[in-house]
Amino acid sequence: MDNSFPEIKTFFGFGCMRLPMKGTEVDIEQFKDMADYFINSGFNYFDTAHGYIDGKSEKAIKIAVSDRYPREKFLLTDKLTEPYFSKEEDIRPFFQSQLDACGVDYFDFYLMHAQNAKNFEHFKKCKAYETAFKLKEEGKIRHVGLSFHDSAEVLDKILTTYPEVEIVQIQFNYLDYEDPAVQSHKCLDVCRKHGKPVIVMEPVKGGNLVNLPADAQKVFDELGAGLSNASYAIRFAASQDGIRIVLSGMSDFAQMKDNVSFMKDFKPLDEAEMGAIAKVTAIYKNLDAIPCTSCHYCVEQNHCPMNIMIPEIFSCMNTRKIFNDWNQKMYYANVLTSDGKGKASDCIECGGCETACPQHLEIRSLLKDVAKELE
Repeated sequence: MDNSFPEIKTFFGFGCMRLPMKGTEVDIEQFKDMADYFINSGFNYFDTAHGYIDGKSEKAIKIAVSDRYPREKFLLTDKLTEPYFSKEEDIRPFFQSQLDACGVDYFDFYLMHAQNAKNFEHFKKCKAYETAFKLKEEGKIRHVGLSFHDSAEVLDKILTTYPEVEIVQIQFNYLDYEDPAVQSHKCLDVCRKHGKPVIVMEPVKGGNLVNLPADAQKVFDELGAGLSNASYAIRFAASQDGIRIVLSGMSDFAQMKDNVSFMKDFKPLDEAEMGAIAKVTAIYKNLDAIPCTSCHYCVEQNHCPMNIMIPEIFSCMNTRKIFNDWNQKMYYANVLTSDGKGKASDCIECGGCETACPQHLEIRSLLKDVAKELE
């Protein structure tokens, strides 16, 4: 937990990427009810981005929140996303369009969106960070931050380049905690190193930590607390040092009511609950997955001439198979196979990796499976 930014009233925020829907449109009346319940329960942090629900999230926030509450009653975060600007001169008009869409004249937090090694270069070239800092000086942004999808090494580079960044949003949940592709724990450590409070996204891994396999469900049921699976996932994230706020993308009123029930008077996980999460994590790791231990013997000492990040790619594949997680295709394309790193299909079948593998995995065959699934 972290108590910086006192204007954020609690450790829990409303992520507006998965709003209630009626067909292809946001269910505005249900969203109004959810926003009312959220604010009346003592919470005040809303998170959106222009691309969420094809631009409908920002407009829904205007109708359900901005038009109905005094500005001091809520905090609003929006983001600058790569597809919406190609040069420095594009940023200010786009930013103004976001303010207009949300019905506000400033953002409390404005994040450089979905940063990774590749798009960071675009943001630098277009002076996106510098523009955001100027907008802060003008009072149109209260705090500048970034959201992040890459390795801890890249995050360290960005925060070293732009120490003025005030807050960082990372994907963080108990399954990704030690994941070699997402690197939740390592990224949190980098934020701590730089003294940056953290916003958590995907605490329930896109809803995948709600509907658990039977043997995993049994572990939580045996605690006898009567709490939802979401409660353990969200509270796990909120219990970590350095976490300022945890976002939940609630898509109906029942989810809102449940989340508020355990976050209104937040209590960190106790020892028994942490033990249960460790058991559930172990169960997931033993599901229909490539039994790679991420020892990296296969890629050390130039065993892979094509520079394929084999352990990280296998971890990505496991998450894709177990959860049908769309995020993994993004990680695969933008993180694991960018900047000179080889794709699974680049394998020349030299066999050096299999010779080095202490688990005796048929890596060449497995890489073909990865290519079919993720390329």
